[in-house]
Amino acid sequence: MTPFLTLVLAGFLARFSYQMARSPVLPRFAQDLGAAPELIGLIFAASTITGVAVKLPAGALSDLLGRRRVMLLGCLFFAGPPFLYPFVHTAGALLALRFLHGLATAVFSPVASAFVAELSTRGRGEKLGWFAAASDVGATLGPVLGGLLLFYTSSYSTTYLVVGVLGLVPLVLILRLPDDRTPRPGGAPLAERSRQFWSGIAEVLGNRAVLIASTMEATLYLGYGAFLGFFPPYARGIGLNDAQIALVMGGQLATTMLAKPLTGRFSDRLGRKPMILAGLLLCAATLPAIPTLVSLWLLLPVSALFGLGVAVVTPSTTALVADLVRAGRMGSAMGVFGTIWDGGEAAGPILAGILIASSSYGPAFSVIAALMGAMAGLFLLAVKDPTVAR
Repeated sequence: MTPFLTLVLAGFLARFSYQMARSPVLPRFAQDLGAAPELIGLIFAASTITGVAVKLPAGALSDLLGRRRVMLLGCLFFAGPPFLYPFVHTAGALLALRFLHGLATAVFSPVASAFVAELSTRGRGEKLGWFAAASDVGATLGPVLGGLLLFYTSSYSTTYLVVGVLGLVPLVLILRLPDDRTPRPGGAPLAERSRQFWSGIAEVLGNRAVLIASTMEATLYLGYGAFLGFFPPYARGIGLNDAQIALVMGGQLATTMLAKPLTGRFSDRLGRKPMILAGLLLCAATLPAIPTLVSLWLLLPVSALFGLGVAVVTPSTTALVADLVRAGRMGSAMGVFGTIWDGGEAAGPILAGILIASSSYGPAFSVIAALMGAMAGLFLLAVKDPTVAR
């Protein structure tokens, strides 16, 4: 199996197990433990907050130690924490465990993206699109299986034990992966490694275009995080059962999955910037419509359109960030990118929880959509597309 296919399969299985633990099971679990809306938002965002703190150093560390070693560390957190969920009996304990479980994607995701981006500069957007799509296959199946397991077993413990078993498989796959070929300062003294670590971070943080593109992605995930965190409680309130909630969320993720390879290819040919702008505006248009609907058959297509917008933006932005940095800083770049977008995803449920508690779902989602539209305007004016000249 080639390194690319190994990464694709590992990304699929890692995301599959991780998403089973997240939505729609997690908001329901928190709700049944007595968490208020604000605390549900924080619990849902906790693993993403871990990503905000960890993705940047994880990516930069992989520039020094190699991608495979750091990905193996991330895989340990896919495999271990799920077995602790059956012992959680309070909302506070669930919050703490979500911070720990968040180390899985915080360490694995930026390093795996850097690995894929370095495999080839030709067709980079398409390769990143396929990698993201494979991860989203897992993200699509995870909520469906998680929701169905909870529906048929009425047991959070059983659901999370299955998550743990599935989380062991990516570890085995990455163990079989050869280390990447990027030169490392293997014999350098500790002081020199530390200097290179911080200089890589500083170089990427000084890249204005990378920061703006990453902030744009964070604004997208502000809305996406609000949707993932609060659609299940909203849907339950309008009478949908767990299987129907899983179907709507799975449909949104399926649309995202199917479109990403194609949108990544389009970004290679048409440029990153027009794809990113079109996707962000589509998300801003559809997000406020979701809490105005009470029919399953209307929620399905609208959430699918929201998923299409996400699919248009995400591979294009990842490829844009990779285009904007030199190869030796790819891990740091993906770490910065992941840190900033996780800030948006973490803020989404928290902001939505505060807004919902003070008003309702409709105004909350509309405010977040307005922020997305404003960021699209800033991105249009401030970032040049390096693919236009090709």
